Amino acid sequence: ACTQGEGGNQEEKRVLRIATMYGDSYNSEYLRTQYTDLFQFNNRNIDIEFVYAVDYSSQRYRIYDPEKPFEEPDPVEEMKKLLEGANPPDLVMVSYEELAPLIEDNLLMPLDPFIAEDEFDIEGFVPTVIDSLKALGNNQLYALAPTFTSEALIYNKGLFAELGVTPPTDNMTWNEIFDLARLISRGEGEDQIFGFSFTNYPYSDLFYDMRTYMAPLGLRIYDEQGETMLVDSDQWEAVWKTMLQLHSEKVTPTREYFEQIMMKQRGKGYNPLMENLFLSGKVAMTLINYRQLDEIIHVNNNKDLIEGFNGIDWDVVTFPVHPEAPDMGGNISIYPIFAINAKAQNSEDAWEFIKFINGKDWAEFKAGSITDMLSRQEYIKPRDGLNYNIGAFYQLKPAPNPYNSRIYMEKPNIYEVERIGREKFEQVLNGDKEVREALKEWNTEGNMILQQIKENPNGPLEIFEKEAGGVTEAVPIP
Repeated sequence: ACTQGEGGNQEEKRVLRIATMYGDSYNSEYLRTQYTDLFQFNNRNIDIEFVYAVDYSSQRYRIYDPEKPFEEPDPVEEMKKLLEGANPPDLVMVSYEELAPLIEDNLLMPLDPFIAEDEFDIEGFVPTVIDSLKALGNNQLYALAPTFTSEALIYNKGLFAELGVTPPTDNMTWNEIFDLARLISRGEGEDQIFGFSFTNYPYSDLFYDMRTYMAPLGLRIYDEQGETMLVDSDQWEAVWKTMLQLHSEKVTPTREYFEQIMMKQRGKGYNPLMENLFLSGKVAMTLINYRQLDEIIHVNNNKDLIEGFNGIDWDVVTFPVHPEAPDMGGNISIYPIFAINAKAQNSEDAWEFIKFINGKDWAEFKAGSITDMLSRQEYIKPRDGLNYNIGAFYQLKPAPNPYNSRIYMEKPNIYEVERIGREKFEQVLNGDKEVREALKEWNTEGNMILQQIKENPNGPLEIFEKEAGGVTEAVPIP
């Protein structure tokens, strides 16, 4: 950078360096178009330079050597080196999970002094966005984000009206949604209608889908350190029984439906709606990310081009909640998040950029073109002049993610624990085991795996199987 700290003469040419976790020159054009061009247009004396903690170019052109296996770099650790190295960047552009370790290591400047000095308005932000960012900084703001996306429950208004069932409303519990789904579910074979699905894709994998259901309850497979299993509990048993009941009652799409009906329909030729159970009218309610509204709206706008399709009359309500956490909904993705390096050479311009991209002018300009929701609440409007419950996407707090993504990087073999759980769940689903029996086995076998990982995080794993004669032997995991 050409200036230190205060930014220097406003007419002097200056450089603002922005660091991202991943990238190279190929994606810098996208970053400039999306986030920096407007700022540069208004600040002709500032040049933007992107730097990358993990530069894809260095990997793209490396020579493969079987004798020296390539070790994937840890992007967070690489970012830390970048922030503290020579010629450090002024700004960082990260995701929510990537932000936390940078704050913990005191690598970022608090923004509260900047906000107070300029009387920058943060009251107009969606509370969930601001509260989530403050939560990482012990109630201090170390970053701001101009956009976010989240989840809600979309439902087929026409189907509810046709069947004479009262549609869902905001703040309903999971059990209330499941009860509604039971009222809607009906039919067999190709005429089958499912009341609810965790996704709008043909087959819902209940083992992985139940994470969405469990997140607000704080249930974990193992402890935070990934050393001790936690699944042999009454709460886990209740969750599994709830999922299994939905399956047995055919409230949610089953594997059998996919294998027998969907494959049969595929054999009849291509149908643009067949892979989307909500759009094809096979599911009355499903969870949806805000970005997925694009497809719903686009298909409805082109309904005249799709044979036999009259469009879907739809609306959204808030994500289902648990009575134990009535204000907590689904996932929220806050991105991009911008923060100032504690060692920024040009902190004043860095703040001016954050202030600009999180300001009203930027939000107003982007309101009609951006695919995510704007963090400034007054600029969140339904798309294409439609009238739907847009507030459903930001009324609730996000459910906490019980799994730190870093644990998968530090202990890549920990996925084996989840594979065992899925296997046990399948055994219960097929009627080969009782729920608590399967959970106890998962707990025991999972602890064996976690102990091996603790002793050798990246080494080969073994499971222990009992033979008919009662002899226990170690069996390598393929």
